Amino acid sequence: MSTSSKTRWTTSEAERLYGFNRWGSPYFSVDKEGFVCAHPSADERVVRVDDVIKEAATKGIKAPMVIRFQDLLRHRVERLNKAFAESIKEEEYPANYRGVFPIKVNQLREVIEEIQDAGENHSYGLEAGSKPELLIAMAMHQNSNSLLVCNGYKDEDYIRLALNYRKIGKKIIIVAEQLSEVELIIEMSRELEVDPLVGLRAKLGTRGEGKWAMSTGDNAKFGLSAMEMLEAARMLEKAELSGSLRLLHFHIGSQVPNIITLKTAVVEATRYYCQLQKMGFPMGFLDVGGGLAIDYDGSRSNYESSTNYTLEEYARDVVYNVKQICVKMKVPCPDLITESGRAIVAPHSVLITEVSGRISKNESLLTVRKDDIKDQVVADLHEMLNGRVRYGNLEIYHDAQQKKNEAYSLFSHGYLDLEGRAQAESLFWQICTRLEKKMSKARGYLPEELIELSELLSDQYVCNFSVFQSLLDHWALNQLFPITPISRLNERPSVNAILVDITCDSDGKVSKFIDLEDEKQYLPLHPLKKSEPYFLGIFLVGAYQDIMGDNHNLFGRVNEVHVFLEEDEDDGFYIEDTIQGFRMKDVLEGVQYSAEGLCQKLKRQIDKATKADIVKPRDGVRFMELYEDALQKKTYLDIQYKKKRRAPAKKAAKKP
Repeated sequence: MSTSSKTRWTTSEAERLYGFNRWGSPYFSVDKEGFVCAHPSADERVVRVDDVIKEAATKGIKAPMVIRFQDLLRHRVERLNKAFAESIKEEEYPANYRGVFPIKVNQLREVIEEIQDAGENHSYGLEAGSKPELLIAMAMHQNSNSLLVCNGYKDEDYIRLALNYRKIGKKIIIVAEQLSEVELIIEMSRELEVDPLVGLRAKLGTRGEGKWAMSTGDNAKFGLSAMEMLEAARMLEKAELSGSLRLLHFHIGSQVPNIITLKTAVVEATRYYCQLQKMGFPMGFLDVGGGLAIDYDGSRSNYESSTNYTLEEYARDVVYNVKQICVKMKVPCPDLITESGRAIVAPHSVLITEVSGRISKNESLLTVRKDDIKDQVVADLHEMLNGRVRYGNLEIYHDAQQKKNEAYSLFSHGYLDLEGRAQAESLFWQICTRLEKKMSKARGYLPEELIELSELLSDQYVCNFSVFQSLLDHWALNQLFPITPISRLNERPSVNAILVDITCDSDGKVSKFIDLEDEKQYLPLHPLKKSEPYFLGIFLVGAYQDIMGDNHNLFGRVNEVHVFLEEDEDDGFYIEDTIQGFRMKDVLEGVQYSAEGLCQKLKRQIDKATKADIVKPRDGVRFMELYEDALQKKTYLDIQYKKKRRAPAKKAAKKP
């Protein structure tokens, strides 16, 4: 489906259309030649994403791929720490900021290493929510001044590991999610003869917002109620471990769009903290959890895919509200901990996918001539399209729908042949296209059914990736992500499209897109060119998507490239590392098939066919080699483009 065209198009219009100046600032923009650019350090240094794709290709890395801008990770860590440092100074807050990165948001080693390196001067620590994450955290936690916070459900093995880490002098805090964990901490600290650092997670009354609203409240999965918290305090006191209770923790969701909700939660949690301190426990740390949101749609609103506050405003509000409550209750202000994972890692990753094909209702439309019509229902549709317009647009649409349904019914009952049905479908879609063009030029009120024609007529762009592997939150939670072409943004996009992946699943699609006022049901894109690749970038995918991917249809992990800024390079960057995506061999072994075993089974079939003279021996050998070669290839499509043939050179005319 084509969009309406105008006479002039600029890259500034492209930035507005796709929202670069909203969700993309200050990290992504469009240059004058129409290429998407990254600004990993939020300054004048710039990297063309298309240049990264081209250089990756020289290293054998093709789309689908994830591009990680490592300098952007560093900038996010520094910005968060700077925001709290400045807020603490402005408010004359008499304690410190002690942030930790929650490993669950992105457990990849390269991500953790870059975050730790960036946070070294800020004593920026780590948070673990499971035993495997704890193993990562203990090995990677090299800074003795930073904290390691232990969340999640815990058994004896978890707590024993944490307490042994405490014995070597590390600042590891075990946060109890339930009373049974308090019992285990008491028992095992006696067994190991170690004084633990203990935290309690509060089940706040403040309700969260957005997709993770149920992270708190009476029916929340984690945390202690007020009654349970008193009992936990009593248990520690009875075990002569009062001095071990050092932290109060809460978490109201990883994406809290409304700052008012965060303020309310901070005030309630600070009351809990002050009450425990007044009961004689030393305390010292208030962990406000995650929730610092990312503005995925650029609307700067309290919509679930957005945020109505900035990172700096968040820091100021946390510092200010904690101080106000502590001063009123005459309690020393605690060191502040945040677990802001999404806000740190989401912007640094871009998923690149290549469009491999197009499904369009207009590609196979028939030209229906009046003399070729044999059926009355087709004749009626032909008259609607070519006859004198007697009715309003909505009535025409309703009549066309009725005739299309009538044609389907006649076909199902054997009264309309295949050609007649094809003629009816072609005429119906031509009528819809004409109506949609009228609607695009109309002003004022438009009936909803006619507005939806743009969605109905949208093309489907087949993209070489799996939604279930690389964009799971969109499928599972309807999470919106910014999606744009990587190049040609100096050209007007003339095709409305939805994106479909290459899995054999009807849910494998992206049909909701960001918009300033609401969600859009299609994305304006450019017509495909036969000899040129067309890449799309899916932005802000660095949180959760890397880890939560599913191998549906056995499409595995995609390729990765890690990009660093470098002023000495002509294009301003270099690829520091590449990570190959899964081969077919890898995903098959993940579901308990060995490559060797599969080859043996197929070889037996080929040998049997050869002995029976069904296939020639050489053909059998070639087939076996093809199979073995396929096991080493990637799971995604290998898109190839035919080289343009040069016209033969004209022979010089012979001299007479």
